[in-house]
Amino acid sequence: MSKVSVLVVDDASFIRDLVKKCLRNYFPGMRIEDAVNGRKAQALLAREAFDLVLCDWEMPEMSGLELLTWCREQESLKGMPFVMVTSRGDKENVVQAIQAGVSGYVSKPFTNEQLITKVKQALHKVGKLDVLMNTTNTKASPAFANDSLSALTGGKPAVAASTVAASAPAAAAAAPARGGLLNSPPVKAPAPAAAVGGGRGQGQLRLPNGIQQCVIKALSLKEALLVVKRADTLPQVLDSAVLDLEQGDNAETARLNGYLHAIVAHEPKPDSEWLQLTFRFVDQDAQKLDYISRLIARGTAQKHFIPGA
Repeated sequence: MSKVSVLVVDDASFIRDLVKKCLRNYFPGMRIEDAVNGRKAQALLAREAFDLVLCDWEMPEMSGLELLTWCREQESLKGMPFVMVTSRGDKENVVQAIQAGVSGYVSKPFTNEQLITKVKQALHKVGKLDVLMNTTNTKASPAFANDSLSALTGGKPAVAASTVAASAPAAAAAAPARGGLLNSPPVKAPAPAAAVGGGRGQGQLRLPNGIQQCVIKALSLKEALLVVKRADTLPQVLDSAVLDLEQGDNAETARLNGYLHAIVAHEPKPDSEWLQLTFRFVDQDAQKLDYISRLIARGTAQKHFIPGA
């Protein structure tokens, strides 16, 4: 019996690897191909048959919405399940995707459990789920239920953020300029929690386990240093995340996809009330990179991104 085939489309290699690793560990018999954008995916779909497409929205050359529209215009692809995996979770975007014929929606950042549930639902609708389960004798690993780190390490124990934070309290001091970061003057204390998220130097960080308001301490083309208030559930290194930044005079939101590269205490003590997160960007979208470049290039960028400046 032939394998069930899935095409993963995303311009971020980290996201593609995350999705593929999750699927392979839950569905060992699944055939998985990937593409870096809609144009590459279109070429694959034109010459190969796939049972499901998992696709990002914002990509260079051809977006996920454009690829979806093209698929629904092809007689052979009209009924193929097409699931958007994207940070565009606003109502208008969801409606737009539904009108174009989307089969399902997974919002970034997602847990492996959320992704697997959507995949099962999509394959069940076209009668492919039983084929997959019978072919692979699938048995899900409990280690793959929750975090991005498990998806990349094969279920090896994650390094708890609390351990990382406790082991590097010295990082609470303001970091010197390094690696092209646009650094601020030393910050004595983060903005009060009630004020975080209300200004131009603040944003919203969406993690698999919830939303946290953050202060942006430094910014480069590759990463951002964020300060967040410590919560009951600590973020994990390699957690996928989305950083929402307000941009432009019309208060449009720039959604930057990425993952947590490092987590340290912001204050020089193990029980620091504040955490400093290094958020690495994974987007290759030209518009997003241009937006970040303009923020860095502006001489006023520092005061925009420093609480109380």
